Amino acid sequence: MSTPSPIEERLRAALDARARLIDAHDLSPYRPPTGPAWGRRRVRRVVSAVAVTVAAAAAVAFLLLSGSPDRPHPTPPARDPRTPPATSAPSTHGSPTSKPSPTSPPETAPNTGPGATPPAR
Repeated sequence: MSTPSPIEERLRAALDARARLIDAHDLSPYRPPTGPAWGRRRVRRVVSAVAVTVAAAAAVAFLLLSGSPDRPHPTPPARDPRTPPATSAPSTHGSPTSKPSPTSPPETAPNTGPGATPPAR
């Protein structure tokens, strides 16, 4: 081991002299700090966590409850998609004995309603 430098010897002597000035009466028992129990940072963290939780719950509730109860149901298809259309049947339009099918629209729609023009005489 090398010999200590003069600066190191002076620092050791100063620290030793300072340590000899302190005795058992100068030391006090440990006491916990008496400041506020909750720091500002801790309060801010708790408040921001609560705010984020409330905002997330409000967003979820809005998304779940925003659908109206009177939501229209999807309309069924015009015909059963499993049955092929009948294209080889002869057309019987205009015959007085044939009945229109419930899926075919009427040939002439009555023009009655607000804004309809009265029939000409």
